[in-house]
Amino acid sequence: MKSMEEMIQAAQKAAETIQTQMNDVQAKLDAIEVEGVAGGGLVKVKCSAKGRILGVDIDESLMKPEEKQMVEDLVTAAFNDARAKADRVSEQEMKNIQGGMGLPPGFELPGMG
Repeated sequence: MKSMEEMIQAAQKAAETIQTQMNDVQAKLDAIEVEGVAGGGLVKVKCSAKGRILGVDIDESLMKPEEKQMVEDLVTAAFNDARAKADRVSEQEMKNIQGGMGLPPGFELPGMG
């Protein structure tokens, strides 16, 4: 049987490994780009899988004062589409790291859910 000190050292090493893996996943998520689209492609929003907005593209045909409300609605829809895609990518990356740790599906670690 392992001594208490050996068990504590093993737990600390496991925690350090998990923290390193989490940092790697966060960096990877910030590097993955997703694009949300609305209005049949008239409005596009690019963001990282962490949700950081990288850019907005609005088709010139929408640049009319009387279309202001519609453009705002399309930008909102495109952002929400990008955010949903970012969430899916992030969720998949977290599942991948959890699977790599040998954790059962659905197991929630603090800071990973």
